[in-house]
Amino acid sequence: MMTLSKAKIGQTFTIQSVEGKEKIKKFLFTLGCFEGEEITLISKLAGTFVINIKDSRYAIDEGMAKCIKIVA
Repeated sequence: MMTLSKAKIGQTFTIQSVEGKEKIKKFLFTLGCFEGEEITLISKLAGTFVINIKDSRYAIDEGMAKCIKIVA
C-alpha cells in the first residue's frame, strides 16, 4: 500500500482508504474519493496533483494526496 503522492503519472489505482483529519476526509469524500473507487493521477506540478475520479478532474495539494492510500 502506498499514498497517492508516491504514484506515477498516468496510472490508475484503487483507493484503499482515506486517512487524515476529518475536514480533509469530508472534502475528499465530496469529490467521490472513497474506498474502492478508481483514481488516476493525471499530473503533478509544484505540489499540485491533478486527479481523475468518476470522469471528473480535480486539483488537490500534496497534503491531501498523502491522505489517500492506494493499491495498484
